[in-house]
Amino acid sequence: MEDKILVYNTWHDDLCERSIMPKIQAQSDKNEPFGKRMAWLRNERGYSQRDFARETEISQRMIAYYEKQAQYPPTHVLPILAKALGVSVDQLLGIENTKKNGKKRDMRLWRRFGQIEKLDTKEKRQVIQLLDTFIEKEQLKQRARVQ
Repeated sequence: MEDKILVYNTWHDDLCERSIMPKIQAQSDKNEPFGKRMAWLRNERGYSQRDFARETEISQRMIAYYEKQAQYPPTHVLPILAKALGVSVDQLLGIENTKKNGKKRDMRLWRRFGQIEKLDTKEKRQVIQLLDTFIEKEQLKQRARVQ
């Protein structure tokens, strides 16, 4: 059996160093930690920690932990959080900027509308009648102020 002589090759080391992909910066323009960004998004959507925990089926204690710690949650949790917040995982991680609308929507109200859509037709009709009553009352108040 022949002994092979191994020669140290600096060219190989240089090639390896150049071919290593740079790490993705998880926090692009915003230099805020993940937890702070998640808490901001949660508040923007009108969720309390308890409501958000119910929506994601993750305990409120874990939501609080994710918001307080500097590290990221497990990868299988990220899509669940992003879906509940209505953003992409990249936006949640800070790789992409989140779009800020000039006019802020009441997200709790929009979630309620989603729940109303799931009701039976008869129950939906009752809710719509109730909403119509409140809207008409407010319109009458506004007309009285103008006159």
